[in-house]
Amino acid sequence: MSDYLTLLKTFSPGDAREAADKALILDCCHRYGEKILTREALAAHITSSAFVMSPDLGWVLMAWHNIYKSWAWTGGHADGERDLLAVALREAQEETGVQNLIPLRETPLSMEALTVCQHQKRGREVSAHLHLNFSFLLLAPREGQALTAKADENSGVDWLPADRLGDYCTEAEMLPVYARLLQRARAIKFGSKVL
Repeated sequence: MSDYLTLLKTFSPGDAREAADKALILDCCHRYGEKILTREALAAHITSSAFVMSPDLGWVLMAWHNIYKSWAWTGGHADGERDLLAVALREAQEETGVQNLIPLRETPLSMEALTVCQHQKRGREVSAHLHLNFSFLLLAPREGQALTAKADENSGVDWLPADRLGDYCTEAEMLPVYARLLQRARAIKFGSKVL
């Protein structure tokens, strides 16, 4: 297990946007202390996402997200958990039913501050805020998986072609995040320089 602060401090940003997001996440952690791991920090809190791919990196497991009306990765709030890889693994399993998940590596492939617009969840108003997100790449076999939706969060689960995510994902702001994760996953798996 790696503590979230260790992961954050040792993360090496791949570009100026990621460097700015890392600085913002560090600032929020300093301001809110341990509350950053909970939703008590109303303006911003830690989340963890799983970008689940087939071992050949040709397919991405995504869920049809009920709030955003788009195919999207899985993930969720830390809710007090300091081990963000454990959060990513748990959320992927809960939201898709996928089994036999293997992290490509145990550190995040990306970090981002994501804007969450005001919305309703389970009949309750949720104000706009930031998700200070740690993104992990997980591998899972496509064959022999009984996939299941998590009705309170998504209404479908499917393997989508990695090179055609733009055909399925309607959240334009997420496409660069997915593209970066795909590029970094392929760089790690196939031995080229990680960006």
